[in-house]
Amino acid sequence: MTRTQQTALAAGAATIGLALINRAWRSTRRLDFHGKVVVITGARGLAIHLARQLGAEGARIVLAARDQSELDRAGDELRARGVEISTVACDLMSRAQVNGLVAQAVERYGAIDVLVNNAGVMQVGPIDHMAVSDFEEAMAVHFWAPLHAILAAVPHMRAHGGGRIVNISSIGGRIGVPHLAPYCASKFALTGMSDAMRAELARDRIAVTTVLPGLMRTGSPFNAWFKGRHRDEFAWFAVSDSIPGMTIDAARAAAQVIDACRHGDAELVITWPARLAIVANALLPEAVAAAMNAANRLLPESTDDRAGDERRSGWQSKSRWAPSVLTRLTERAAARNNEVPH
Repeated sequence: MTRTQQTALAAGAATIGLALINRAWRSTRRLDFHGKVVVITGARGLAIHLARQLGAEGARIVLAARDQSELDRAGDELRARGVEISTVACDLMSRAQVNGLVAQAVERYGAIDVLVNNAGVMQVGPIDHMAVSDFEEAMAVHFWAPLHAILAAVPHMRAHGGGRIVNISSIGGRIGVPHLAPYCASKFALTGMSDAMRAELARDRIAVTTVLPGLMRTGSPFNAWFKGRHRDEFAWFAVSDSIPGMTIDAARAAAQVIDACRHGDAELVITWPARLAIVANALLPEAVAAAMNAANRLLPESTDDRAGDERRSGWQSKSRWAPSVLTRLTERAAARNNEVPH
């Protein structure tokens, strides 16, 4: 056997050994969700699937969102499934209300075992039509709200002997995507905060999981906000969100999130295109930048008047392309996941 072969064999054995050690260590961190108190922000899309699946395992769910009718629909459905569910109307952009959410959960159940920062907002369109307020809103929902919730929940988790925090970021929190500047900026902030807190909270037996999903079929394009040529922006977004193989069903995504939370994993990247993009960006950043430049040329241009500054929801941006046969998967997801018109 040559020296090269010996080195390759040793490297392979070491890799297998480390994988086995990691698997065994991961199993020691397994959490039983039965009876655990789980606070989830958001009441539609991925949040609904997380609540359904965790509730089926016997977790006690606290669902928080700003829209009371949205909460009522979610609560009614989950109770019909036998889930123990409480709903809290909460403007996540208000620190006082986020603190109140945590206080209500602790007052009712005596503890918080799991916090899932899931609520989101999405503004889509050219940077020419984005205002500072769009960035402020994205930061308030994706960064400040999770930060305030974490700071409020951590003392209770420490007193209870530990806990789990799951921050739902995005592939857009690792790679900048054109026409999603406010979203990406705020998700980058969430990713950085989540990763930075992990080591500090580990000594308190609090595991922090950063989730970086690619495209998920939650139905969210209908409740996203579009600027510029809003009908064209909605069309490309909704069609992209419906491509089989490139996107993942929300129920499958939720199952992966729950498995990562159960074992206290540091990070979860959902969908193979997202994993590939992250690796490519690390190894070939110039190539990824060139690909993003090319993609941007295919996206709708900004308008010549200020009408493009007005934002409209997906429901207000329908065209012959969306809804259409090309967006059927997204439409079905919207119907299943409480993504109804506001």
